[in-house]
Amino acid sequence: MLLEPLRTAEDGTIPGPLLTELTALHASNRDFYALSGDFPDASDIRPEQVAAALSVELANPDVEILLARDDDSNSNSNSHSHSHSHSHPDYRRLVGAAITLARHPDPADPDPWIGLLLVDAGAQRQGYGRQLAALVEERFRQAGRTAVRLAALDNNPGALAFWTSLGYGVVEHRRDRQLGRPCTVLRKTLRTPRRAARVAVLDPEGAVFLFKYHNEEVGVHWALPGGGLEEDETPHEGALRELREETGWTDVEPGPFLCSWDHDFTRAGIPVRQSDHIYVARGPRREPVGGLLAAARAEEGILAWRWWTRQELAEAERAVWPPELPRLLAEFEASEKSEE
Repeated sequence: MLLEPLRTAEDGTIPGPLLTELTALHASNRDFYALSGDFPDASDIRPEQVAAALSVELANPDVEILLARDDDSNSNSNSHSHSHSHSHPDYRRLVGAAITLARHPDPADPDPWIGLLLVDAGAQRQGYGRQLAALVEERFRQAGRTAVRLAALDNNPGALAFWTSLGYGVVEHRRDRQLGRPCTVLRKTLRTPRRAARVAVLDPEGAVFLFKYHNEEVGVHWALPGGGLEEDETPHEGALRELREETGWTDVEPGPFLCSWDHDFTRAGIPVRQSDHIYVARGPRREPVGGLLAAARAEEGILAWRWWTRQELAEAERAVWPPELPRLLAEFEASEKSEE
């Protein structure tokens, strides 16, 4: 999917062919507009009505209208909203549109908004809505925004289900500023993706080595040695480097892959969604190397470390990352024994 801002003609109007596409997109969403009441007759949405509605949006310098086009120029659809011939090699069909607001009129609201997200009715249930939402979120993220809001009409439960499935949480219930319609305001923290790798180092008795951290978002927790990957670094390479940098153990190599785990936290003031690749290694029971490494660990927020028996892990009162570590290690060792 390709996302591009709507560009008007020199006189500020929407070019005719584009207006035809946009009218067809709006008309295909008759059920939504029957609920919203944005047009006099949801079954007869006309180009001049679409042009008038969009001109109001374009008059606001904080508003951006984004057009979503299928990046497969050879794709076909049963959608009735195509006005251009697919035989043209450069034609990419309009599958959706989004209207965003960089700043809400309420000065107490610091977040940008998604005012509207439309997907052509003939292209729905194919993942386009999720793609479009992700592209809009990434656009805000690249602009340095840390969260986004939107309002779902209370008479449109499908919209509420869609947005909550994407990680949006309910903030409040109120009436919209435009028409006084009851709606639910939702918000989502925009997290920066981060690739990472960790190592579960097991001693001869099966105890696992963990570091203790305190994070501003998730609080105190215990985690395996490891961290973010460098550019072009494989997870295995990153796991080895991080293990050596944090423990000083140069004789331990990451072994079999244990699992992957996605989780959210805040790092250096930035909300991140981290994807950990976790490996298993065997090593002697010992302390991490001191000296300069001890200072480096302190800079990384490491408060303490210890070896945990499987029983201690199962009874841990503080959070352990990943939460399923006791079960994962038990299954790993069981599979090892079965292969002997």
